[in-house]
Amino acid sequence: MAAGVVAAGLLSGPASARPAPDPSLTTMSITSPPGGANVRVLLFYGSAAGGEESPLVNAGIAAIERIGQTGPENQRFTVTATGDASVFTNDKKLSRFNTIVFLTGGGDVLDPEQEAGLEAYMEAGGGFVGLHDAARAEPYSDWFTGLIGARPAAGQTTVQRATVEVGDRVHPATRSLPLEWKRPDKWLNWTENPSGEVHTVARVRESTYQPGAGAGGWDHPVSWCRDYDGGRSFYTGMGGTVSSYDETDFREHLRGALLWTTRLVRADCKATITGNYKAERLTQPNQPGQNDQIGEPHGLVTAPDGRVFYIGRGGADASQPVVTDWNDPDVGKGTGEIHVYDPRTKKVTLAGALTVFGNKGGGDELTKVEEGLLGIELDPEFARNGWVYLHYTPHSGIDRDTRMAERRVSRFTLDHATGKLDLRSEKVLLTWPVQIHSCCHAGGGMAWDSKGNLYIATGDNNSSGFSAGYSGNNPQPHYKGVSFADARRTAGNTNNLNGKILRIHPEPDGTYTLPEGNLFTGKETDEGGGKTRGEIYVMGVRNPARISVDQKTDILYAGWVGPDAGAPSATWGPAKYDTFAVITKASNRGWPYCMGNKQPYRDRNLPDPSKPLGWYDCDHPKNESPNNDGLVNLPPVTGNNIWYAPQGGGPDFPRDENGVPSYKQDEATYRLPWLKGGGQAAMNGPVYRYDEANSSDVKWPAYWDGKWFVGDFYDADQPRNAVLMDPRTQGDGGLPVHSESLKKIVPVGNDGIKNLMGWTFGPDGALYVLDYGRGFFTSDAKSALWQVTYTGGGPTPAAGQLARGTR
Repeated sequence: MAAGVVAAGLLSGPASARPAPDPSLTTMSITSPPGGANVRVLLFYGSAAGGEESPLVNAGIAAIERIGQTGPENQRFTVTATGDASVFTNDKKLSRFNTIVFLTGGGDVLDPEQEAGLEAYMEAGGGFVGLHDAARAEPYSDWFTGLIGARPAAGQTTVQRATVEVGDRVHPATRSLPLEWKRPDKWLNWTENPSGEVHTVARVRESTYQPGAGAGGWDHPVSWCRDYDGGRSFYTGMGGTVSSYDETDFREHLRGALLWTTRLVRADCKATITGNYKAERLTQPNQPGQNDQIGEPHGLVTAPDGRVFYIGRGGADASQPVVTDWNDPDVGKGTGEIHVYDPRTKKVTLAGALTVFGNKGGGDELTKVEEGLLGIELDPEFARNGWVYLHYTPHSGIDRDTRMAERRVSRFTLDHATGKLDLRSEKVLLTWPVQIHSCCHAGGGMAWDSKGNLYIATGDNNSSGFSAGYSGNNPQPHYKGVSFADARRTAGNTNNLNGKILRIHPEPDGTYTLPEGNLFTGKETDEGGGKTRGEIYVMGVRNPARISVDQKTDILYAGWVGPDAGAPSATWGPAKYDTFAVITKASNRGWPYCMGNKQPYRDRNLPDPSKPLGWYDCDHPKNESPNNDGLVNLPPVTGNNIWYAPQGGGPDFPRDENGVPSYKQDEATYRLPWLKGGGQAAMNGPVYRYDEANSSDVKWPAYWDGKWFVGDFYDADQPRNAVLMDPRTQGDGGLPVHSESLKKIVPVGNDGIKNLMGWTFGPDGALYVLDYGRGFFTSDAKSALWQVTYTGGGPTPAAGQLARGTR
């Protein structure tokens, strides 16, 4: 059936010739839901503006007619266009339409009775699509503001080319569009950002055009939808130019919006609405003098049956003694605890505890410590074998004279019947030495890939001091021959397991083998006698507390904390950059030679480390430290995807002919405007994978599928975001193509999750989060396990209310 049905002002010719209103329109009650045997769209172009009609009207009518005539037969519809607002008081006729499109120049286009008719239509289950200036219509109506979602503020009226970030890869209006959609239009600003109240499917990137007065910043929605007042509403701020309606991608955008609002297809327009999420604290505060609910939070993992295993690093509550005297055999002795939350009973049990070195409290670099129980993972066959892998520093392995300790990864067996860890079952897989004279950077996270390889994140075992907060490459000082201020001894050393992400394949007998594709084989040497370790998958990381592996792609995701310099230095290099990276293959991520997108530090060396030498070469780094016992010539540095400093996200600088940045703060460009630091501690999260077969009623919706969760320990200006990467560029340091804040969903503030210490999705599709608490090196009343669930329900409309297209 042709779409060009002339009724109520439909045009098949020039926009200037308008038929009179259809006299057959009569007043009757609207049936629920609107729409009859065939699918019809009413396009309303009435405007309160004087003068000649906008050429957008003809362009929009022609485009929507074309959309209705093309595509699968069961997704076609007929179009009726009118500029006569009296159609809204003719309920019988109005009820025949599945969707109403507002292609209007705005203004007060409906009288009270007509607006009441539109309200009744929506309440009966109707659909609505607003285009561009439709956001200016009915300016005095709060109800219409809710229908549209936002009102325009001041903005540019000129056409500008900009990049649209298409964040929703599931909705029919956006799933076929480019991740980064570059197109010209007139870009509207908003009096209030509707994010969180509506479901945003696309944003415009303000850094790609001049937004003018009323700019919204990095979160600038441009297209969104919502279930509203019984019906379905979709709005796009695009479509402000005649040429828009000739664009194939823009017509596909409109097609998807119309398919959903007409009920030809179902779609989810609730996934990012804040009110559809519930954050609940699962654990209670500890009993006085006990860690019965939670230790000093340091990591979590979920079991296939839904239980959550979470660990305490080793700090005790304030009632417990802290021994800092190296002459005391109990120096630093603490308890690393493994607690288990069972969602069926809503109870917490203590599965086991290890005596660890990791309770020296706070203080300066030579007092505090970050060792202890650092990481936990469950065997891929945990339900059958009960194997639990722990990454920790046993107190029994410390040497108080040399102030060295042994770090290890061990396998234990959990008795499924008792829920207790059998400490006698320990199988030590891997050990390596760490200095414990000076804090910090122990790392700790672990993760599995689908091939049974275990990834182990280790910190650089290096002090934060002695290099003025920059590279961490001061060869002095040392303690009894072991430097604690030179990360070239560790992270930059091919023969040292600290400052790395290791990859091993645990075997059933408690040993491990080396998978192919690691950074080294362990057999490399150079003329100076330097060697390598075959366990190294990634080198050049500073303090990777959390890592994750996407089981669908086997891609590794990691984040690590940067040094302490508060500002860039033209002498020494970049400020502190906390970092996140998508790691698709074995690589060198730069520390302590380069950070961010391959921004080099300045070398320093004996005899006077306070004097700078040359800049490091990120493409050909050399480890010329006197503390290096590995290779001198290192693998080239791979740029990282996300980095942020106190001044902002993704700082970059003009570079000289040798590729060295100026490091002048007033010349910086911030490539990731959604990011900012200050006090900062990167906390990598998971990639969410939606499981349609999962019957859980609390799982997060499909919208989040494939999005990577990146966060920070702190919650002020620091990130707590879901980002979308481009698979074509992510392995080589490509920037995220889209980001959105999670702070209204994963709540911040003193009574929320203020200090993010770990997060992962459970088998129920809910998000589980650890809040560290409000102190350091201890647990307190705010230390807690949280659950964030989705309560918004499935896609709309209901399956039984789907319409039939024109045949």
